[in-house]
Amino acid sequence: MKYIDMHIHTTASDGSCTPEEVCQKVIEKDLAAFAITDHDTVDGILPALSYMKEATGTEHADTLPDFIPGIELSAMYKDREIHILGYYVDYTNPEFLAILDDIKNDRIKRNTAMCELFQAQGIDMTMEKLAHGNPGSVITRAHFARVLLEEGIVKNKEQAFKKYLGEGCKCYIKKEEIPCEYAMKILRKYSKGAFLAHPMLYKYGYREIEELIEYLIPLGLKGIEAYHSSNNGYDSGRLREIALHYDLLVSGGSDFHGYIKPDIDIGSGRGSLRVTEAVYQNWSSNHL
Repeated sequence: MKYIDMHIHTTASDGSCTPEEVCQKVIEKDLAAFAITDHDTVDGILPALSYMKEATGTEHADTLPDFIPGIELSAMYKDREIHILGYYVDYTNPEFLAILDDIKNDRIKRNTAMCELFQAQGIDMTMEKLAHGNPGSVITRAHFARVLLEEGIVKNKEQAFKKYLGEGCKCYIKKEEIPCEYAMKILRKYSKGAFLAHPMLYKYGYREIEELIEYLIPLGLKGIEAYHSSNNGYDSGRLREIALHYDLLVSGGSDFHGYIKPDIDIGSGRGSLRVTEAVYQNWSSNHL
């Protein structure tokens, strides 16, 4: 039996592995399929496609995994940030890329202002340090945490968020999120399927999760991420039941970020994640 991983981040956003390194890891793990789903960007997709194309000429050619170009959009629902995964995105469409550039520019403004707050605290935080050799990457708070950790200002990522980066902290600025209605409109037009990412991370009860799903279905929701590194077996089971009740597809992935989340690995999450190939095959059966 083979497995899949439909939620992976690269250096195009807040992962520590390049798209090529991610592809190499996926091949080594002999996964059946995988998706790169960087935050608000598709910049990692072409490098990944190029790597996979070259791999067709290697000894792995007969067992190469399917690659699904994806994205993870951040959006607002009832004053709470949620994430929506888009699969089979139209990653070369100029209109789509222009929308993503606008989202990225809003992030740049926020990150620049946060750097100024750090400077006021006597901490030399710069956009150059945050980019860390990847000037085109989408900068998130995870990048700030990395700099604080590397420079010995904090002992771990949790301390970085508790002292500097969490809501209400001295160097925190709220991100301008797009409404979930707009995020869904984007994915309806420029992807084949929008899936609600990691529902359990929003600290909702199951009924609240269902209310969110009921709100998103008329907007074009195709599925939910029932399997995730943060879930226990019971959570995943309940989410599968919810998906079945609403006639939705399911997805699953590790949410791999590399050393930024060192306890999470591609394909296996924190060790017990197993998303079978049948989940992916069911997508095709339902014309995704």
